[in-house]
Amino acid sequence: MKILAIDVGTGTQDILLYDAEREVENSLVMVMPSPTVIIADRIKRATKEGLDILLKGDVMGGGPSVRAIKAHIEMGYKVYATENAALTIKDDLERVRSMGINIVEDGKDIPSGLEYITLKDIDLDAIEAALRSFGVGMPDKIAVAVQDHGNSPDISNRICRFQIFEKLIDEGGDFSKFAYEGNALPGEFTRMASVSRTTGKMDTIIMDTGPAAIFGALLDPRAIQPAIVVNIGNGHTLAAIVDNDRIVALFEHHTSALDGIKLQGYINEFACGKLGFDDIFNDGGHGCYIKESHGPDAIMSVMITGPRRNILQNLKPEDRDIAIWEKLHFAAPFGNMMLSGCYGLLMPQLKQYV
Repeated sequence: MKILAIDVGTGTQDILLYDAEREVENSLVMVMPSPTVIIADRIKRATKEGLDILLKGDVMGGGPSVRAIKAHIEMGYKVYATENAALTIKDDLERVRSMGINIVEDGKDIPSGLEYITLKDIDLDAIEAALRSFGVGMPDKIAVAVQDHGNSPDISNRICRFQIFEKLIDEGGDFSKFAYEGNALPGEFTRMASVSRTTGKMDTIIMDTGPAAIFGALLDPRAIQPAIVVNIGNGHTLAAIVDNDRIVALFEHHTSALDGIKLQGYINEFACGKLGFDDIFNDGGHGCYIKESHGPDAIMSVMITGPRRNILQNLKPEDRDIAIWEKLHFAAPFGNMMLSGCYGLLMPQLKQYV
Protein backbone atom coordinates (compact mmCIF):
# COMPACT_ATOMS: atom_id res chain seq x y z
CA MET A 1 0.00 0.00 0.00
CA LYS A 2 1.23 3.47 -0.91
CA ILE A 3 -0.25 6.78 0.29
CA LEU A 4 0.75 10.29 -0.75
CA ALA A 5 0.55 12.60 2.30
CA ILE A 6 0.59 16.38 1.74
CA ASP A 7 0.62 18.93 4.58
CA VAL A 8 -0.13 22.37 3.14
CA GLY A 9 1.15 25.16 5.37
CA THR A 10 1.63 28.91 5.08
CA GLY A 11 5.33 28.68 4.23
CA THR A 12 5.84 25.16 2.90
CA GLN A 13 3.99 22.17 1.56
CA ASP A 14 5.46 19.00 3.02
CA ILE A 15 5.05 15.90 0.89
CA LEU A 16 5.67 12.29 1.87
CA LEU A 17 5.13 9.11 -0.14
CA TYR A 18 4.46 6.33 2.35
CA ASP A 19 5.13 2.77 1.22
CA ALA A 20 4.05 0.02 3.62
CA GLU A 21 6.82 -2.21 2.22
CA ARG A 22 9.59 0.22 3.25
CA GLU A 23 10.82 1.45 6.60
CA VAL A 24 9.01 4.68 7.41
CA GLU A 25 12.34 6.51 7.57
CA ASN A 26 12.97 5.57 3.93
CA SER A 27 9.80 7.27 2.71
CA LEU A 28 10.30 9.65 -0.20
CA VAL A 29 10.06 13.28 0.94
CA MET A 30 9.77 16.78 -0.52
CA VAL A 31 9.55 20.08 1.39
CA MET A 32 8.58 22.74 -1.13
CA PRO A 33 7.16 26.30 -1.14
CA SER A 34 3.50 26.36 -0.17
CA PRO A 35 0.90 26.96 -2.90
CA THR A 36 -0.03 30.36 -1.46
CA VAL A 37 3.63 31.44 -1.61
CA ILE A 38 3.87 30.26 -5.23
CA ILE A 39 0.69 32.17 -6.14
CA ALA A 40 1.94 35.28 -4.30
CA ASP A 41 5.14 35.19 -6.35
CA ARG A 42 3.14 34.98 -9.59
CA ILE A 43 1.03 37.97 -8.56
CA LYS A 44 4.15 39.96 -7.63
CA ARG A 45 5.61 39.24 -11.08
CA ALA A 46 2.40 40.48 -12.68
CA THR A 47 2.61 43.64 -10.57
CA LYS A 48 6.21 44.19 -11.65
CA GLU A 49 5.24 43.69 -15.29
CA GLY A 50 2.23 46.01 -14.99
CA LEU A 51 -0.37 43.36 -15.82
CA ASP A 52 -3.98 43.15 -14.70
CA ILE A 53 -4.82 39.67 -13.42
CA LEU A 54 -7.66 37.14 -13.37
CA LEU A 55 -7.86 34.76 -10.42
CA LYS A 56 -9.57 31.52 -11.39
CA GLY A 57 -9.65 28.03 -9.95
CA ASP A 58 -10.96 27.26 -6.48
CA VAL A 59 -10.82 28.16 -2.79
CA MET A 60 -7.33 27.85 -1.32
CA GLY A 61 -5.22 29.17 1.53
CA GLY A 62 -4.67 32.91 1.72
CA GLY A 63 -2.04 34.76 3.71
CA PRO A 64 0.83 35.61 1.32
CA SER A 65 -1.36 35.43 -1.80
CA VAL A 66 -4.03 37.74 -0.35
CA ARG A 67 -1.39 40.25 0.71
CA ALA A 68 0.01 40.17 -2.83
CA ILE A 69 -3.49 40.75 -4.26
CA LYS A 70 -3.99 43.80 -2.04
CA ALA A 71 -0.57 45.17 -3.01
CA HIS A 72 -1.43 44.66 -6.69
CA ILE A 73 -4.58 46.76 -6.30
CA GLU A 74 -2.73 49.43 -4.32
CA MET A 75 -0.32 49.79 -7.24
CA GLY A 76 -3.28 50.69 -9.45
CA TYR A 77 -3.70 47.41 -11.30
CA LYS A 78 -6.99 45.57 -11.74
CA VAL A 79 -7.90 42.21 -10.23
CA TYR A 80 -10.68 40.03 -11.61
CA ALA A 81 -11.78 36.81 -9.92
CA THR A 82 -14.27 34.02 -10.45
CA GLU A 83 -16.59 33.40 -7.50
CA ASN A 84 -14.85 30.29 -6.18
CA ALA A 85 -11.43 31.91 -6.43
CA ALA A 86 -12.73 35.08 -4.74
CA LEU A 87 -13.77 33.04 -1.68
CA THR A 88 -10.06 32.55 -1.00
CA ILE A 89 -9.94 36.22 -0.03
CA LYS A 90 -13.12 36.47 2.08
CA ASP A 91 -16.18 34.29 2.65
CA ASP A 92 -18.36 37.34 1.91
CA LEU A 93 -18.27 38.23 -1.80
CA GLU A 94 -19.57 41.74 -1.14
CA ARG A 95 -16.54 42.38 1.07
CA VAL A 96 -14.37 41.05 -1.73
CA ARG A 97 -15.97 43.50 -4.14
CA SER A 98 -15.47 46.33 -1.65
CA MET A 99 -11.73 45.70 -1.86
CA GLY A 100 -11.84 46.63 -5.54
CA ILE A 101 -11.93 43.11 -6.94
CA ASN A 102 -14.16 42.51 -9.97
CA ILE A 103 -16.03 39.20 -9.65
CA VAL A 104 -16.83 37.59 -12.99
CA GLU A 105 -18.36 34.38 -14.26
CA ASP A 106 -15.81 31.87 -15.47
CA GLY A 107 -15.57 32.24 -19.25
CA LYS A 108 -17.91 35.24 -19.49
CA ASP A 109 -17.26 38.98 -19.87
CA ILE A 110 -13.57 38.66 -19.11
CA PRO A 111 -11.38 41.42 -20.58
CA SER A 112 -8.55 40.40 -22.86
CA GLY A 113 -4.90 40.80 -21.98
CA LEU A 114 -5.17 39.54 -18.41
CA GLU A 115 -2.60 37.38 -16.68
CA TYR A 116 -4.48 34.22 -15.68
CA ILE A 117 -3.58 32.79 -12.27
CA THR A 118 -5.17 29.51 -11.17
CA LEU A 119 -5.75 29.04 -7.46
CA LYS A 120 -5.56 25.58 -5.88
CA ASP A 121 -4.02 24.08 -2.77
CA ILE A 122 -2.86 20.87 -4.43
CA ASP A 123 -1.02 20.71 -7.75
CA LEU A 124 -1.15 17.01 -8.52
CA ASP A 125 0.38 17.51 -11.97
CA ALA A 126 3.46 19.15 -10.47
CA ILE A 127 3.84 16.46 -7.81
CA GLU A 128 3.36 13.67 -10.34
CA ALA A 129 5.94 15.27 -12.66
CA ALA A 130 8.44 15.55 -9.80
CA LEU A 131 7.96 11.91 -8.83
CA ARG A 132 8.04 10.74 -12.43
CA SER A 133 11.38 12.48 -12.99
CA PHE A 134 12.80 10.03 -10.45
CA GLY A 135 10.99 7.03 -11.89
CA VAL A 136 8.29 6.98 -9.20
CA GLY A 137 4.58 6.65 -9.94
CA MET A 138 1.62 8.28 -8.19
CA PRO A 139 -0.35 6.16 -5.71
CA ASP A 140 -4.12 5.77 -5.72
CA LYS A 141 -4.52 6.98 -2.12
CA ILE A 142 -3.89 10.52 -0.88
CA ALA A 143 -4.11 12.26 2.49
CA VAL A 144 -4.11 16.06 2.65
CA ALA A 145 -3.98 18.58 5.50
CA VAL A 146 -5.11 22.18 4.98
CA GLN A 147 -6.24 24.79 7.47
CA ASP A 148 -9.97 25.36 6.99
CA HIS A 149 -11.65 28.12 9.01
CA GLY A 150 -15.08 27.02 7.84
CA ASN A 151 -17.48 29.09 5.79
CA SER A 152 -18.38 32.02 8.04
CA PRO A 153 -19.69 35.08 6.16
CA ASP A 154 -21.74 36.26 9.15
CA ILE A 155 -19.36 35.69 12.10
CA SER A 156 -15.64 35.90 12.74
CA ASN A 157 -13.87 33.00 11.06
CA ARG A 158 -11.90 32.64 14.28
CA ILE A 159 -15.11 31.92 16.17
CA CYS A 160 -16.39 29.61 13.44
CA ARG A 161 -13.15 27.63 13.43
CA PHE A 162 -13.23 27.16 17.16
CA GLN A 163 -16.85 26.10 17.20
CA ILE A 164 -15.84 23.30 14.84
CA PHE A 165 -12.97 22.27 17.12
CA GLU A 166 -15.19 22.28 20.21
CA LYS A 167 -17.71 20.02 18.49
CA LEU A 168 -15.04 17.51 17.46
CA ILE A 169 -13.55 17.43 20.96
CA ASP A 170 -16.98 16.93 22.51
CA GLU A 171 -17.59 14.04 20.10
CA GLY A 172 -14.51 12.23 21.41
CA GLY A 173 -11.48 14.08 20.03
CA ASP A 174 -9.80 11.01 18.49
CA PHE A 175 -8.19 10.80 15.05
CA SER A 176 -11.36 9.56 13.35
CA LYS A 177 -13.24 12.72 14.36
CA PHE A 178 -10.67 15.03 12.76
CA ALA A 179 -10.09 12.97 9.58
CA TYR A 180 -12.69 13.08 6.80
CA GLU A 181 -13.16 11.03 3.69
CA GLY A 182 -13.02 13.32 0.69
CA ASN A 183 -16.56 12.47 -0.36
CA ALA A 184 -18.05 12.97 3.12
CA LEU A 185 -17.03 16.47 4.20
CA PRO A 186 -19.18 18.72 6.40
CA GLY A 187 -20.68 21.53 4.35
CA GLU A 188 -18.85 24.34 6.17
CA PHE A 189 -15.42 23.15 5.02
CA THR A 190 -15.07 25.04 1.74
CA ARG A 191 -11.29 24.74 1.46
CA MET A 192 -11.34 21.00 2.17
CA ALA A 193 -14.11 20.64 -0.43
CA SER A 194 -11.84 22.37 -2.95
CA VAL A 195 -9.10 19.83 -2.18
CA SER A 196 -11.60 17.01 -2.66
CA ARG A 197 -12.56 18.40 -6.07
CA THR A 198 -8.89 18.52 -7.01
CA THR A 199 -8.16 14.93 -5.96
CA GLY A 200 -11.29 13.73 -7.79
CA LYS A 201 -11.67 9.95 -7.79
CA MET A 202 -8.56 9.28 -5.71
CA ASP A 203 -9.16 7.61 -2.34
CA THR A 204 -8.82 10.77 -0.21
CA ILE A 205 -8.52 11.60 3.50
CA ILE A 206 -8.54 15.29 4.51
CA MET A 207 -7.67 16.89 7.86
CA ASP A 208 -6.93 20.29 9.30
CA THR A 209 -3.22 21.04 9.51
CA GLY A 210 -3.18 21.73 13.27
CA PRO A 211 -4.63 18.41 14.49
CA ALA A 212 -2.58 16.57 11.85
CA ALA A 213 0.63 17.95 13.37
CA ILE A 214 -0.61 17.16 16.89
CA PHE A 215 -1.28 13.51 16.06
CA GLY A 216 2.00 13.31 14.17
CA ALA A 217 4.06 14.59 17.11
CA LEU A 218 2.54 11.84 19.26
CA LEU A 219 4.44 9.33 17.11
CA ASP A 220 7.69 10.52 18.70
CA PRO A 221 8.52 7.78 21.26
CA ARG A 222 9.17 10.45 23.91
CA ALA A 223 5.52 11.51 23.77
CA ILE A 224 4.06 10.04 26.95
CA GLN A 225 0.40 10.79 27.56
CA PRO A 226 -1.30 12.74 29.00
CA ALA A 227 0.75 15.16 26.93
CA ILE A 228 0.67 18.75 25.83
CA VAL A 229 1.54 18.99 22.14
CA VAL A 230 2.31 22.36 20.56
CA ASN A 231 2.62 22.92 16.81
CA ILE A 232 4.34 26.26 16.18
CA GLY A 233 3.63 26.85 12.52
CA ASN A 234 4.60 29.71 10.25
CA GLY A 235 1.10 31.16 10.48
CA HIS A 236 -0.61 29.61 13.51
CA THR A 237 0.33 27.98 16.78
CA LEU A 238 -1.97 25.25 18.03
CA ALA A 239 -1.60 23.48 21.37
CA ALA A 240 -3.55 20.46 22.60
CA ILE A 241 -3.82 18.30 25.67
CA VAL A 242 -3.94 14.71 24.49
CA ASP A 243 -4.87 11.70 26.60
CA ASN A 244 -5.20 8.17 25.24
CA ASP A 245 -4.84 9.59 21.72
CA ARG A 246 -7.81 11.93 22.28
CA ILE A 247 -7.59 15.70 22.06
CA VAL A 248 -9.35 16.89 25.23
CA ALA A 249 -8.33 20.56 25.21
CA LEU A 250 -7.02 22.96 22.60
CA PHE A 251 -5.96 26.56 22.01
CA GLU A 252 -4.83 28.34 18.85
CA HIS A 253 -3.12 31.67 18.29
CA HIS A 254 -1.28 33.48 15.52
CA THR A 255 2.43 32.73 15.70
CA SER A 256 3.32 36.33 14.84
CA ALA A 257 1.69 37.44 18.12
CA LEU A 258 3.84 35.15 20.27
CA ASP A 259 7.30 35.12 21.72
CA GLY A 260 8.85 32.40 23.87
CA ILE A 261 7.93 33.89 27.23
CA LYS A 262 4.34 34.61 26.20
CA LEU A 263 3.83 31.16 24.69
CA GLN A 264 5.37 29.50 27.71
CA GLY A 265 2.94 31.40 29.94
CA TYR A 266 -0.01 30.26 27.84
CA ILE A 267 1.18 26.63 28.02
CA ASN A 268 1.43 26.85 31.80
CA GLU A 269 -2.07 28.34 32.17
CA PHE A 270 -3.36 25.74 29.73
CA ALA A 271 -1.89 22.89 31.78
CA CYS A 272 -3.50 24.31 34.91
CA GLY A 273 -6.91 24.53 33.20
CA LYS A 274 -6.97 28.30 33.69
CA LEU A 275 -6.73 29.44 30.07
CA GLY A 276 -10.07 30.59 28.67
CA PHE A 277 -11.46 31.35 25.24
CA ASP A 278 -11.42 35.10 25.81
CA ASP A 279 -7.77 35.04 26.96
CA ILE A 280 -6.73 33.95 23.47
CA PHE A 281 -9.49 35.49 21.36
CA ASN A 282 -9.13 38.97 22.87
CA ASP A 283 -5.40 38.77 22.20
CA GLY A 284 -6.16 38.30 18.50
CA GLY A 285 -6.00 34.51 18.48
CA HIS A 286 -8.63 31.90 17.64
CA GLY A 287 -9.60 30.72 21.11
CA CYS A 288 -9.27 28.04 23.75
CA TYR A 289 -11.47 25.12 24.79
CA ILE A 290 -10.73 22.84 27.73
CA LYS A 291 -13.06 19.86 28.05
CA GLU A 292 -10.79 17.94 30.45
CA SER A 293 -8.05 19.40 32.63
CA HIS A 294 -5.52 17.03 34.17
CA GLY A 295 -3.45 19.62 36.01
CA PRO A 296 0.26 20.24 35.41
CA ASP A 297 1.45 17.36 37.60
CA ALA A 298 -0.47 14.84 35.49
CA ILE A 299 1.12 16.01 32.23
CA MET A 300 3.86 13.52 31.40
CA SER A 301 5.42 15.23 28.38
CA VAL A 302 5.36 18.52 26.51
CA MET A 303 6.02 17.96 22.81
CA ILE A 304 6.98 20.89 20.55
CA THR A 305 6.87 20.68 16.77
CA GLY A 306 6.55 23.02 13.81
CA PRO A 307 8.90 25.15 11.69
CA ARG A 308 8.85 28.04 14.20
CA ARG A 309 9.84 25.94 17.21
CA ASN A 310 12.81 28.27 17.59
CA ILE A 311 10.44 30.61 19.47
CA LEU A 312 10.86 28.29 22.44
CA GLN A 313 14.29 26.91 21.56
CA ASN A 314 15.79 30.40 21.73
CA LEU A 315 14.51 31.13 25.22
CA LYS A 316 17.38 32.00 27.55
CA PRO A 317 17.90 29.36 30.25
CA GLU A 318 17.00 31.87 32.97
CA ASP A 319 13.63 32.54 31.28
CA ARG A 320 12.62 28.90 31.04
CA ASP A 321 9.84 27.57 33.27
CA ILE A 322 11.50 24.53 34.83
CA ALA A 323 8.16 22.78 35.41
CA ILE A 324 7.59 22.83 31.64
CA TRP A 325 11.14 22.31 30.44
CA GLU A 326 11.83 19.22 32.50
CA LYS A 327 9.11 17.50 30.43
CA LEU A 328 9.72 19.32 27.13
CA HIS A 329 10.92 17.61 23.95
CA PHE A 330 11.26 18.93 20.42
CA ALA A 331 9.34 16.24 18.57
CA ALA A 332 10.88 14.55 15.57
CA PRO A 333 8.68 11.57 14.67
CA PHE A 334 10.67 9.07 12.62
CA GLY A 335 13.56 11.53 12.76
CA ASN A 336 11.92 14.38 10.81
CA MET A 337 10.24 17.34 12.55
CA MET A 338 9.05 18.98 9.32
CA LEU A 339 6.88 15.97 8.54
CA SER A 340 4.83 15.90 11.74
CA GLY A 341 1.70 16.83 9.78
CA CYS A 342 2.28 14.17 7.14
CA TYR A 343 2.88 11.53 9.79
CA GLY A 344 -0.26 12.67 11.60
CA LEU A 345 -2.28 12.14 8.42
CA LEU A 346 -0.99 8.57 8.43
CA MET A 347 -1.41 7.91 12.15
CA PRO A 348 -3.59 4.77 11.72
CA GLN A 349 -0.91 3.22 9.49
CA LEU A 350 2.10 4.38 11.57
CA LYS A 351 0.88 3.77 15.13
CA GLN A 352 2.09 0.18 14.95
CA TYR A 353 5.71 1.35 14.67
CA VAL A 354 5.72 3.36 17.92
